[in-house]
Amino acid sequence: MSKVAVLGSGSWGTALSIVLADNGHDVRLWGRSQKQAEEINQHHYNNQYLTDVKLPSSIVAYTDLEASLHDADTILLVVPTKAMRDVLGELRNYLDRPLPFIHASKGIEPGTHFRISEIIEEEVPQHLRSSVAVISGPSHAEEVALRQPTTITSSSLNPEAAKYVQDLFMTNHFRVYTNPDLIGVEIGGALKNIIAIGAGMTNGLGFGDNAKAALMTRGLAEIARLGLKLGASPLTFAGLSGLGDLIVTCTSVHSRNWRAGNMLGKGKSIDEVLNEMGMVVEGIRTTKAAYELAKKEKVEMPITNVLYDVLFHDKSTKEAVSELMGRVKKHEVEDLKIDPL
Repeated sequence: MSKVAVLGSGSWGTALSIVLADNGHDVRLWGRSQKQAEEINQHHYNNQYLTDVKLPSSIVAYTDLEASLHDADTILLVVPTKAMRDVLGELRNYLDRPLPFIHASKGIEPGTHFRISEIIEEEVPQHLRSSVAVISGPSHAEEVALRQPTTITSSSLNPEAAKYVQDLFMTNHFRVYTNPDLIGVEIGGALKNIIAIGAGMTNGLGFGDNAKAALMTRGLAEIARLGLKLGASPLTFAGLSGLGDLIVTCTSVHSRNWRAGNMLGKGKSIDEVLNEMGMVVEGIRTTKAAYELAKKEKVEMPITNVLYDVLFHDKSTKEAVSELMGRVKKHEVEDLKIDPL
């Protein structure tokens, strides 16, 4: 049995806590809301994020970060990208030995263009982290919490760390594969949120399956194009953290990014969308980071570019679609030059 500090008590952090508890682990779920912690500890519910889902009694909620980390032998980070540095900067003050770090967050940091694992490595001194791994793939928290069949990927530069994550989470309803391509797994998980915003927009504009299929297919090409430039394996983008995550995020009302795009397509402003959502929409911040990174790396990402203009320069959604459809004629695979294996 492991003692796991799960940092982030939103829907995904809570769902992963259920998986860990089902595996017999000692779960300390940390968040900032005292009201939420009391609900979890006294009634075993987190209704703000997972309505009517009964939590195992072995999940104990904390609002004191130091207390949640006491005697923990594993740290699972499930906080939004924008909060990652603050949480890491605080928690490193409470560590006195190296621990494995696992993250389940999906984003890229604007400005630095760092992936989450790179943020962890920069913020946590090497003598306080034994390894860094990611868990990612097609996984709605609402379905994981109900113990519906789910399959994901764990990845790390350290193969033993990826296997440790696999062993930590693997259950009869939560299957975990390992993948050595840390760059590809993180890039796929982050950038699919951008395409999901676009997919939601097509629904909001009243378009059908043809438009969504086109957007997802060309979106995957963009994700792979940038990933390959950064050193990822092309095979990763055909796997769970690439195509799999893209499908689930672009086709479901569970997806915050899809819902945000849907509201934008119906004519709401970005401020109206964020106020109505009341939760972090990772794809918005990731769009800015990916736009900057693509410019830096000289990688063509037309879908990301027009969504950036919609989100940050008030371009209308109809104008964005017109711009994409009016692009210069191209060969479908000319921009994805992959050497045969």
